[in-house]
Order: sequence, then structure tokens, then C-alpha cells
Amino acid sequence: MMSAHSRSFKIRVPATSANIGPGFDVVGLSLSLYLTLSVTVPIPNPSESRSNPSSAAERPSISYTGEGADEVPLDAYKNLTTRVALYVLRCSGIQSFPQGLTIHAHNEIPFGRGLGSSGAAVIAGVILGNALGQLGLSLERMLDFALMVERHPDNVTAALVGGFVGSYLRELDPSATQAASVPLSEVLPEYPPDAGPDWGRDPPPPLPPVGIGHYVRFEWAKEIRAVAIIPRFELSTATARQVLPQSYSRKDVVRTHS
Repeated sequence: MMSAHSRSFKIRVPATSANIGPGFDVVGLSLSLYLTLSVTVPIPNPSESRSNPSSAAERPSISYTGEGADEVPLDAYKNLTTRVALYVLRCSGIQSFPQGLTIHAHNEIPFGRGLGSSGAAVIAGVILGNALGQLGLSLERMLDFALMVERHPDNVTAALVGGFVGSYLRELDPSATQAASVPLSEVLPEYPPDAGPDWGRDPPPPLPPVGIGHYVRFEWAKEIRAVAIIPRFELSTATARQVLPQSYSRKDVVRTHS
């Protein structure tokens, strides 16, 4: 939607379930719970910008309702979605958020319950950066950016493309592998409390290699419905992975495919 002084748009990203059956770190499914961003970007008046240059330092305004509303940071330099958006923008030569940007997020996805809340936040950030910068990124290129933040492709791919998908990380040449493996602290640096629009520009953020991941969409029978059983406790992905063995017997592998 466009007015004489602003443009507005919505971004809706689904929850996901992954590690389905034998498809560990590969198979993901999008679900009908959503993270929705309502975004308004003022269209600057050149004469006003010249007369009030300090206004460019204003931080975006973020509000949040729904699941996690009492724990999500509303500072654009702390919030995961806006940090990812800024990463996408800066990789594209746009150094700061648009002046006067406002974002309202409504979230239906419980945190830490195995429904891809962080993956949805990352994908929302990639799409937001693409929309704010009017970059015209393809789905495949947006997946590259997402995989620089979320190193497992199953949840983020299902959140980005929707439906029932299989995804994996490609084998890249050595230089691309090194570029795709930089620490997350370099992709999304921790901003200090007094961070402003100029902070974090030097060194520039690492640009994703092209084609980090690949995906295939599978058919899904309309008769099949997904039911999510949501626990009352949170469990991070990193903690859950610590209980997994480092290797599996051939018997176990065969059984998972039976």
C-alpha cells in the first residue's frame, strides 16, 4: 500500500516443523501459525531531510504483540529480525534503516517449542531487508542470507518457500566454504547500548556466497493434517542437539528409513 507520504506492507512467515522422520536436518514443513510484520516506511521529503539532518539517527520504532511479547527486544539493534534486515541492507550497500521506519510484529509462534520461531524471525528479517531496500532478491538468494545466520537449512527453507520441502547445504569450493562459515558474531555483531546508524560498518559484513543451499518441494496430500503438541517448557535447539550421539549404527540408520 502506498500513500503520498509513506509506503506500507505486510510480511507473514509461517512456523515450521523439521527433522521429520528420517529427514534429520533435511525435511521441513510449514505450519499455519505465523509471525506477521506490519511495516510503514515514510517517503522522505528532500527539503525536510536537508533542514533536519540529525533525524537520520532515529532508530526504527518496533512494537510487538502475541507470543513472546514480554521478552522480545524492541531495540532495532538487538531484535533478531531487524538485525538480520540490517545485515541484508548493508551487504547491498545500504548502511542504515530508512528514517522513520515503524514495525509492528504480531507473533503466533511459541518460543523454544520446536516450531521454528527463530527461523521465522530470521526469514522475516531477510524479507524485510529485501523489501526496505527494494533489492529484488530471488528466493534462492534470500536463502543464502538466511543460511549465514541459521546454519541448518530445514526450518528456514520451509519458512521461506512454504509447504513440504527437503533442503541441504551444497558442497562449495574452498573459498566459498570459508565465506559461508564465518562466525555468527561477524554476521550479526552484538551492538552496544549506544549503537547508532554508523556502528558496525567497518569491517563490512560478510557477503554470502551464491548457492549455499538447495531445496526440493515435495507433494503433500490434502488429507494429511499436522497437529502440534506444544510443551509448557522451552528447550533451545543447541541444548536439544547435545543429547544426540555423534554416530549411529547401520541398523539404526536402516530402521529410520523403513
